[in-house]
Amino acid sequence: MVRSGGFAGIRVTWEVRVDDQPDRAEWFELVESLPWDDAPSAPPGEPDRYIYRITCEPHEVVLPERQLDGPWRTLVDRVRERARRSPQPEPGASPSPPSGPGRGPTATPDV
Repeated sequence: MVRSGGFAGIRVTWEVRVDDQPDRAEWFELVESLPWDDAPSAPPGEPDRYIYRITCEPHEVVLPERQLDGPWRTLVDRVRERARRSPQPEPGASPSPPSGPGRGPTATPDV
């Protein structure tokens, strides 16, 4: 899951590998319950607002924060609580090493 936008325009990625979770059956149930085909279409960008790109192969949806409700809000909150977090450098910038608890390199997100 990637959140971009906001006042500073910082891009943040959270990753959860569902297969590695002790409650993976609950994760699969949540992901399967999401209305992937009925997700609201993202309106044109709004200044200083967050946009979430949620990917769970083969699905992907882009939602503005104000449209995160119901199961989408549940997923976002749960991923942010459980996941590793890492800011993404701007293109062409030298990446800085992760620091702080729970931070580490990111890979292709499962959720």
